Amino acid sequence: MDVRFPIGELQVPEQVTLENIQEWLKNIETYTIQLRETVDSLSDEELKKTYREGSWNVRQLVHHIADSQLNMYQRLKLALTDENPTVPGFDQEKWAIQPDTELPIESSIKMLEGINERIVALGHSLTEEQVRRTFTHQENGEITVAKKIAKLAWHEKHHLAHIKIALSK
Repeated sequence: MDVRFPIGELQVPEQVTLENIQEWLKNIETYTIQLRETVDSLSDEELKKTYREGSWNVRQLVHHIADSQLNMYQRLKLALTDENPTVPGFDQEKWAIQPDTELPIESSIKMLEGINERIVALGHSLTEEQVRRTFTHQENGEITVAKKIAKLAWHEKHHLAHIKIALSK
C-alpha cells in the first residue's frame, strides 16, 4: 500500500449518475461521525503522530480536512451560481502551519459538521444539468460539479485513512 494514497487515488466514472452523487453524499453525511469515533479521545501526544516521515500530524490533518472542505464547498457553490468561474488554488502547506491549526481539533470538527450538512443539502437538490456545470481551477483546469462532489467524499476518507495509519504506529 502506498501510504500517500491509502484508499487509492480518486476515481470518477466517465458518466456520473445522480445515483453516484447520492452515494458520495451518504459518505459525506456520515463522515464526521467516523472522524469523531477516531479522534475524540486522543491525547496531545497522539495528535502529534504522523502517518509517514515528513507528513502532517493528526491535528494538522483534522484542520486540513476542514480547510479543504471549506474551499471545495465554495468552488461547488460558485460552479452552481456563476458561468464557469475561475477559482484560485490554496497553498495547503501554508494553511497547515497557520496559528489556528494549534486550536483544539473540535473547532474544525464543528466546522466540518456544518459544511458537510450544507454540501449534503445542496447535493440532494442537484439536477442532471447542474452536475455537469463547471468551474476552472487555476492550476487543475476545468472541473465538473460531479467530480467535485466525488472529491469531497474521497478526500475525507483519504485523510481519515492517514489518521488511522498514524494512530496505528
